[in-house]
Amino acid sequence: MTAPETIKPALAYGWLTRFYDPVVRWTTRERTFKSRLLAQAGIRPGHRVLDVGCGTGTLALAVKRACPAAVVTGLDADRTVLARAARKAAAAGDRVTLVESRADSMPFGGGAFDRVISSLFFHHLDRAAKQRVFREIHRLLVPGGEFHVADWGRPGNAVMSAAFFGVQFLDGFSTTADHRRGLLPTLMHEAGFRDVEATHDFNTPCGTLSLFRAARA
Repeated sequence: MTAPETIKPALAYGWLTRFYDPVVRWTTRERTFKSRLLAQAGIRPGHRVLDVGCGTGTLALAVKRACPAAVVTGLDADRTVLARAARKAAAAGDRVTLVESRADSMPFGGGAFDRVISSLFFHHLDRAAKQRVFREIHRLLVPGGEFHVADWGRPGNAVMSAAFFGVQFLDGFSTTADHRRGLLPTLMHEAGFRDVEATHDFNTPCGTLSLFRAARA
């Protein structure tokens, strides 16, 4: 049997979770990259959308605000961040379903979603876990469904390379090595996705943040 996906707090240590939203906001150009990710995903009314590793729910709630007629589900294995997501959804009056589950074995049937999105999740997983989650996402998408990811990519220059060492120190060199090498598209392709591409890079204080797109045949 393969080992289950490891549950890791959003900022590596549980006591830092309460700082997650402001840290992400000011270190990743969050509004800019998430706006571009949502535009890239092309979510339409009636689309069933899954946010994998939804954390405190910022991206899932942004989907609901941008397209109120979409059916949005956020999934995370960390009960603490899901509680924060639930409070944010309640305060905003947004109807988003939140599910506590590991991403390598999600409680949905095949073809349950038209779009799967994810933001700053995969760099917490080692390669074997990434491969399991990519295969699971492929299973969940309808034929022609799309997968859109924002996460750390290959550093674009020496400055971004140096900046990324801070992320690696905090989140682990083993889990972030594939990001430094720019291997996420390769791993997605190996999981069965087609038309895999890196679509945009953003220079941030923590390194190069990249957007990726893939589709299920």
